[in-house]
Amino acid sequence: MTDKHLSTQFDSELNALSSRVMEMGGLAEAQIRQASYALANFNEEAAARVMQDEHRVNLMELEIDRELSSVIARRQPAARDLRLLMAMSRVTANLERVGDEAERVARMVQAIVAKGGALRPLPAGELRVAAELASGQLRQALDAFARLDTEAALAILKADDALDREFDGFVRKLITYMMEDPRTISAGLDLLFVAKAIERIGDHATNIAEFIIYVAKGADVRHSTMEQIESTVKSRG
Repeated sequence: MTDKHLSTQFDSELNALSSRVMEMGGLAEAQIRQASYALANFNEEAAARVMQDEHRVNLMELEIDRELSSVIARRQPAARDLRLLMAMSRVTANLERVGDEAERVARMVQAIVAKGGALRPLPAGELRVAAELASGQLRQALDAFARLDTEAALAILKADDALDREFDGFVRKLITYMMEDPRTISAGLDLLFVAKAIERIGDHATNIAEFIIYVAKGADVRHSTMEQIESTVKSRG
């Protein structure tokens, strides 16, 4: 994941931090899968497990941040090494927010189950497709971050439109259902919050993709057009 360093110990510290970030990413992915299962099956036990795991995600963020601060203070890295450490901090912050969104989905599942019959006419099953897309984006982003693969990062940024289209289409359909049957409005609003949480998970995956380009190219592309990002990725350096 990193270039060869003069300090073997520094190499070891960077690799250990990278492993911790990937471990946190794996836990966040597991939360999404569990939340998706809870949503597809309206399973309250699965929803409860998502919320239990959220505490572990929060602890990992704090631990990784402490380790990052220690390495920066002791090693005083410059250039790409400093960008890498800063990017790790931002990735863990985004993973913690992914956990928050998974927990939000789980809480909404519990609320929907409590409403019972009002849910039946609603297209809840369609959200699983969006959840799988978001989970896939996060997994690809983490794999690309492990390799600092800018081409893969660019592909993730381009693919984000698919999740946005899923979200927009679901919202239109959900509004139609609620207009036709006002009894579904309460449960429908819960599903709307679920859909928004899933969309945000995709947003966090694209944030990670942007951090890859930042580390590898030294360019902050967060507010750039796709054409500008492509140019940055294809540039030397």
